[in-house]
Amino acid sequence: MSKFDYKKIIPRYKFIAFVMTAIAIMVLGKALYIMTAKHDYWMKVADRVKKDSVCIEPARGNILSCDGQLLASTLPEFKVFMDFKALKDAKNDSLWDANIDKICQGLHRIFPEQSAATFKKNLAAGRKKQSRNWAIFDKRIDYNTFTEVKDLPVFRLTSYKSGFHFEEYNARKRSYGSLAGRTIGSMYGAKDSARFGLELSYDSILRGKNGIVHRRKVRNKFLNITDQPAIDGADIVTTLDVNMQDLAERAVIDELKKINGNVGVAIVMDVATGDVKAIVNMDKCVDGQYREIHNHAVSDLLEPGSVFKTGSMLVALDDGVVDTTYKVETGDGVWNMYGRDMKDWNWRKGGYGLLTLPQTLWYSSNVGVSRIIDIHYHNNPEKFVRGLLRIGLGDDLKIPITGATPARIRMPHKNRYGQYTNWSRTDLPWMSIGYVTQVPPISILTLYNAIANNGKMMRPRFVTKVVKDGKTIMDFPPEVMRPQIAKPSAIKKIQAILEQVVSEGLGKKAGSPSFKVSGKTGTAQMSKGSVGYKAGGTNYLLSFAGYFPSDAPKYSCIVCIQKSGLPASGGGMSGLVFHNIAEGIMAQNLKLDVKDARDSTSIPVPQVMNGNILAADYVLSHLGIPTNTNWSGSYLEGNPIWGSSKMNGKHSVSLIREHPYSKGTVPNVIGMGARDAVYLLESRGLKTNIIGRGKVTSQSLAAGHQIKKGEKCLLILN
Repeated sequence: MSKFDYKKIIPRYKFIAFVMTAIAIMVLGKALYIMTAKHDYWMKVADRVKKDSVCIEPARGNILSCDGQLLASTLPEFKVFMDFKALKDAKNDSLWDANIDKICQGLHRIFPEQSAATFKKNLAAGRKKQSRNWAIFDKRIDYNTFTEVKDLPVFRLTSYKSGFHFEEYNARKRSYGSLAGRTIGSMYGAKDSARFGLELSYDSILRGKNGIVHRRKVRNKFLNITDQPAIDGADIVTTLDVNMQDLAERAVIDELKKINGNVGVAIVMDVATGDVKAIVNMDKCVDGQYREIHNHAVSDLLEPGSVFKTGSMLVALDDGVVDTTYKVETGDGVWNMYGRDMKDWNWRKGGYGLLTLPQTLWYSSNVGVSRIIDIHYHNNPEKFVRGLLRIGLGDDLKIPITGATPARIRMPHKNRYGQYTNWSRTDLPWMSIGYVTQVPPISILTLYNAIANNGKMMRPRFVTKVVKDGKTIMDFPPEVMRPQIAKPSAIKKIQAILEQVVSEGLGKKAGSPSFKVSGKTGTAQMSKGSVGYKAGGTNYLLSFAGYFPSDAPKYSCIVCIQKSGLPASGGGMSGLVFHNIAEGIMAQNLKLDVKDARDSTSIPVPQVMNGNILAADYVLSHLGIPTNTNWSGSYLEGNPIWGSSKMNGKHSVSLIREHPYSKGTVPNVIGMGARDAVYLLESRGLKTNIIGRGKVTSQSLAAGHQIKKGEKCLLILN
């Protein structure tokens, strides 16, 4: 008989199969529910714990001055929040209620612009909404402020218990504020992208390369696994000098305020290397303050005016069509040239009459310069323009700043009938004095820098090298654009004339009593486009370009000021700014020999205190100082026993040895070292005790006291 009871076993199997089927259906149903209704929720949960191929932003490189000072660097900034849901889940509501007043008082202390009551009201609103991301303060804060906030009650707990959390941002900061702001550049606040300046030009170097990480669960912990590490950006070392930049900015702003100017530009360049040491671009804003809005120094295409005359005369001297003895008639200051009147600045006073070529630059004679050029180049204006290009005025300087533009100098063109298509008879004389051309200030300065450098034209340099981890990975050496812009003889002549412009001509205010200055003034009316020069009030471009010191030029400089209405003087206004910049730079670079500080009437003599005379004599003799040992019958109260005397015309030290009969009195040992003081006292039968180290400041037995047998003397040392 079989033991298997079909009637009892089969129902049990059916029940088990039914239960398992029901469980399977429930599992499938739950899976479908999660996949559909709860899909968005669980995807958000997954995003919190999993990161696949997430970029790691590298640290942006720094921008440094020529001496290594930080001009721009990346610093962390934070926005702080409260997660009131986490606070409630951690059951710390009572802790929050007990400390809310302290928290708000602390926030008011850190952010005094908001009251404690305002903070309390704001936090109460966030708690009522049970917000998970409620802003404690609506602005970003720096690291030091962040640490203060994080140290407040409740906030100092972990984020899971306190609900306090933060978001970290990389903020670009300029160490010297607005100093050279348009040249250094800046970043967009909410984006990691450069806006302008060196930040934009060298963005690929400063930015570095992004890294990649993914998040994985390893042994019940989620870890960030680095697939590709981020490569931090490199630092760039600029040619800017912080002290010179600050000096130039203050000089420009002071003059702009004084004359109510609209725009002020100044550039300082190292003659030998072309390094731009300072560059200033100041605009008058609607509130009357001066700030850097545009980089006028490299982008302004304006008619430069009389500072251009130096280039015109250099071309004529280099071509050999004139010499410094050449004379030109300027009449009464007004000269009709092809139907238009060319005027000198003093035409109302009768003009200058007959001038030599140097004098046309001394007094910035429009008539003199334009007549010289017109007489010798009228039939061949192409030769004159080619001369301007030969001396580098039309070169593309390849300035590494967005918006930089090369000069525009028009070249005459003839059609097949031999007629000029883009040229009139008045263009040549007006071009010679700085009109009919558009030249940015930095191109004018580059020409003057080449003249100061004996004809060698250097490309303006803004960055010297790229540094990473203390090592130079890229170098930008000084670059010679033109080895010689003109014949050495022509350069020497124009150098002499430019020095005379300051010493004899209209550029006297740019000079200095301490060193020689060379340069040229410029005062030009500014065109208003299609409406010309005379519509409304007249705007002027006032300039002074030159270099210093004339004997051995170290720096070149150009100052340009735009202002409306009269008075307007390139020499009196821009020249004065040039003077202040030049004197300030030379004062900063002044180095004095330490020997000059020595007082020849004061003979230094070593201090030899009363003590071991033989030892003192030995030391002084080996130092090459003659000694003179004398006996003294009197006690020298409170004085070291040394003195200065002359022996054979040379200073010597007199060591005065006390007479034996003074052995019975206490000597003065104040100021001596412990060794000498103990030697002197114990040699007279005293016992000594010492407190402290250094030199003796007081003694228990006064000097001159009669010594008794076994007597003790306490010495206090400092």
